Amino acid sequence: ILDNIYNMLRLNENISIEINSHTDTRGSDSYNMKLSQARAESCVEYLISKGIAKERLVPKGYGETKPIVTDAEIAKFATKDEQEVQHQHNRRTSFRVIGEADIKGKGGPKS
Repeated sequence: ILDNIYNMLRLNENISIEINSHTDTRGSDSYNMKLSQARAESCVEYLISKGIAKERLVPKGYGETKPIVTDAEIAKFATKDEQEVQHQHNRRTSFRVIGEADIKGKGGPKS
């Protein structure tokens, strides 16, 4: 998936993104915040190693502050396996576009 993001960034050299990483609610708040920040930074480091400019990438860890599935919702599932699947939904990394610069040196459509 990171290679897909890399390809998108190569094709759209004017876009800057924020890499957002999240955790489930297990573990302490401070541990989860550090873990999610480290995951986001790891993704940024990978993209930089592939040639994407550091200035176009912002790592942001959210820890357990933005769950997709709450603990109360998870508790409603009957088995530990079903609950684990829901915890996995909360352990994720995503991205969002945070900036779009003018494309320098690119003219309008050619006639």
